[in-house]
Amino acid sequence: MKNMELPTTDDFEGIVFGDVPLIDVRAPVEFADGAFPGAVNLPLMDDEERRQVGICYKQKGNAEAVKLGHELVSGEVKAARVAAWVGFLETRPNALLYCFRGGMRSQIVQQWIAEETGKFVQRLEGGYKAFRRYLIDHLDPATLKSTPLVLGGRTGVGKTILLQRLENAVDLEAIANHRGSSFGRFTTPQPTPINFENRLAWAFIKHNAAGFSHMVLEDEGRNVGDRYLPMPLVEHFQKADVVVLERSLEERVQITFEEYVVAAQADYQALHGKEAGLVQWLEQMDNNLFRIRKRLGGLRHQQIRQLLHEGRHREWIEQLLRDYYDPMYDYQLEGKSSNIVFKGGESEVLEYLKKTSRDRA
Repeated sequence: MKNMELPTTDDFEGIVFGDVPLIDVRAPVEFADGAFPGAVNLPLMDDEERRQVGICYKQKGNAEAVKLGHELVSGEVKAARVAAWVGFLETRPNALLYCFRGGMRSQIVQQWIAEETGKFVQRLEGGYKAFRRYLIDHLDPATLKSTPLVLGGRTGVGKTILLQRLENAVDLEAIANHRGSSFGRFTTPQPTPINFENRLAWAFIKHNAAGFSHMVLEDEGRNVGDRYLPMPLVEHFQKADVVVLERSLEERVQITFEEYVVAAQADYQALHGKEAGLVQWLEQMDNNLFRIRKRLGGLRHQQIRQLLHEGRHREWIEQLLRDYYDPMYDYQLEGKSSNIVFKGGESEVLEYLKKTSRDRA
């Protein structure tokens, strides 16, 4: 079977629009560093096999490396990997596959699948590298067809909750898997920097296709947790109009309590068990407080920590919001005062933003 007979596609836009499932045949170590939304890692070679082939390539050249690769992935090993690919395709027949450059590894997988099933699965033209380049290009602000509109407001006003009710929103915190504050970690880790960029571009491409005139984003700044937005995007969003959501301190305390205490404890308990989960949650909260102890000051840090350990959650939340987060956010918002176009409560802000959702470009 000649390589030229094996089908390829470079319809990256169609893959994004259709959330097409992808088979990543690279080694697990490559996949862990970065992959695409909807991709599953079903490698041709595992990490150790890839390492051995790489050493052989450097010492003896390409022909011997290819020979070794076929020796390592043969017999039962080959049969198991073919079965994994075929099994995935049985439930996702529209899946595509890729290796790093769309070369030998993905071509071998195509051939073996065809030999097993008689069907030809398309591979990505140019592989991971080409698709990654396509996504990176869509992080350029010049590719965004809609006008950014930033949703601001003090910590605990429920910006993320409101965003989830808008069809023209891009939820940066969901993409980064982080709530955006010093206490914003989830039980699951943030995506790798590469995966964060890939997911962000994915969201922008879909948003462009929807034809909205405005893109509503939460006021995040340069980073969301440990993941950073490209600087051109940051500068682009900093020029945007700002809509400020307002709530009473009492309402903000309740929202924060439900998210950072009730929901967070439930997440930790689901992962670690009832008692151990509460211990893990408390340890994480202690770590969060420790990271901001210098800004809090030693006495205030100890006061809040004591309230936390005594289970007086609404009290420490109120103190943290009022004395730590509010002054910091008010200072930041002061620098954007000329950008503010609307302020109001939940219903008023929601109606204002929904108008932008109905307003198509």
